[in-house]
Amino acid sequence: MYNYQKTNRFFAQIADGMEDLGREELASLGAREVKTTFRGLHFSADKSTLYRINYTSRLCTRILAPLIMFDCHSTNYLYSTARKIDWPAIFGLDQTFCLSANVSHSKITHSQYAALCLKDAIVDSFRDRFDTRPDVERINPNIHFNLHIDKNKATIYLDTSGGSLHRRGYRKESVEAPIQETIAAAIIRHTCWDGQNHLYDPMCGSGTLLAEAMMHYCRIPLGYLRKNFGFTFLPDFDSAIWKSVKKEADSQMRELPKGLITGSDINQSALEAARGNFQSLPGGKGITCSKMSFQDIAGLEGYTIICNPPYGKRIGNREDPGQLMKEFGDFLKQRCKGSNAYVYFGNRDLIKSVGLRTRWKKALKNGPLDGRLVKYEMY
Repeated sequence: MYNYQKTNRFFAQIADGMEDLGREELASLGAREVKTTFRGLHFSADKSTLYRINYTSRLCTRILAPLIMFDCHSTNYLYSTARKIDWPAIFGLDQTFCLSANVSHSKITHSQYAALCLKDAIVDSFRDRFDTRPDVERINPNIHFNLHIDKNKATIYLDTSGGSLHRRGYRKESVEAPIQETIAAAIIRHTCWDGQNHLYDPMCGSGTLLAEAMMHYCRIPLGYLRKNFGFTFLPDFDSAIWKSVKKEADSQMRELPKGLITGSDINQSALEAARGNFQSLPGGKGITCSKMSFQDIAGLEGYTIICNPPYGKRIGNREDPGQLMKEFGDFLKQRCKGSNAYVYFGNRDLIKSVGLRTRWKKALKNGPLDGRLVKYEMY
């Protein structure tokens, strides 16, 4: 019996700054005893809740099931302990796998070498039984494993998500430096937008914010386009429960009203990418976007405005980002009365260029960027 079967405890990886939102979301999906820890959340769940979280959580990156936990002071002991796991009972020779490792404050100091030891233990267990081994595949493996060693305490996890949940499946095309889908979903959640007014992105790029807004309003499960989930490899996987969870979530989907979610951008290539991405979603053609500079928009009164302004490489040499944000601040003040604007700044220095009083600022990390989501209220 594996550790998760004894405890019904799992670990959700989530981006820094999103722990509170993640705790609320997990609880709403049926998780119990949700506790914040370093880079994630521990929680209790039965099978249906585990499957539901993987299929519908918009904020979590991965959901990990602990297979075994043990004291680990050397790579030799890591190898011998991992070798005892019945790996062929989890996946087969015709399936590929990958693994990652994270090591901190331990006698084992090299994460890549720790991962190599775990890989050797897995393939050697297959060789012992079948005289051959499964292949490692880093890009699109059938199953993912994770090794975490902290203060000489090791945990080997099976990734029940089957890869990062930020990959929804709709983003076929992209612009340079796009916002990650889970961060975009967090922005939508912070707006508390419920479809009672129109939502607009005046710098929509390849459309990630608009796509996440649509998935939120239309209740499209984040995993709707995903082909596989790692929880199907768990030895106690129940296909009947999974079919029931999926059917229930899919039954709650609803259509997008015409004109509710719209956007614009000055980059034609980005708009073409956005339209292609929208078409991947059921009903995504209902999102409309046009080629237009925000300076040419007549007005957005009573709207919810969201955007991730370009800067750095995304802006190129065409504009001064500080001047661009000053003009955007003037646009909000002069032509967006009665609207609330939520602007994500990957470059926090640009916040002061807007020239408007902020209602609040919230930290949100987009990959290596320690950005801020800022709310402006237009009276």
